Amino acid sequence: MLTDATYFAAPDLAPARHLQRAGQWDAALALVPDTPEGRLLRADILVDQHCWRLDPVQDALTAVDSVRPEHPEAAAFLIGQLEYWRRLQRPAAPEIAGDPVDTFKALAADTRFGGWTGFWYGVALELLNRDPTGAAAAYTRALDEALFCGDLLLESYAVRHLGGQAYEAGETERAIELMERSYDLRAARGARPHIAAAQAALADVLGDSRRVARLRSAVSATAEELGLTWLK
Repeated sequence: MLTDATYFAAPDLAPARHLQRAGQWDAALALVPDTPEGRLLRADILVDQHCWRLDPVQDALTAVDSVRPEHPEAAAFLIGQLEYWRRLQRPAAPEIAGDPVDTFKALAADTRFGGWTGFWYGVALELLNRDPTGAAAAYTRALDEALFCGDLLLESYAVRHLGGQAYEAGETERAIELMERSYDLRAARGARPHIAAAQAALADVLGDSRRVARLRSAVSATAEELGLTWLK
């Protein structure tokens, strides 16, 4: 699991990464070379696809196992994501790994992941451990990392979740501002599944308006086209 910037800088990996971000996982997999970094990207793509579609997890697990000897920390990070989504969306399914909060915490300071492990630590604290205070600190650190690295997608996730916390605190105007920023950043990155999730989150804080209906219609269309199970 490397950062977008790392993959985009590699001519043999960049096309697959761009397709992954567009939600074209099958097309992305067809372009991944059989190299050590290519196998890592393949595992990343399959985990990403599972987290959006909640399809059978075995292909993702097999791909992660194949890179574990060469990339143990990245494999742990990817497995942590699979277990996070299992606990969040399918708690009755068999356990995949140990506590993802512990996994993400152990990797949070690893600079190879460009702030993403710290973000995942925050979201796991918030949604699995119900610790919004600890999560807010992690999101803020992730935002600082994103701004330092110029990672628009990570920035979009940090501000989206800080926006969610602002909404819960009754700061609706601030929440809308942050959700709008998240939506714009994901559009700039060309990350279609992520854009749909940002549209859904923005619709949740805007109240009752014609714009909300348009946002939800767009979310529905994208979710149907790309098979985004939990957004349908």
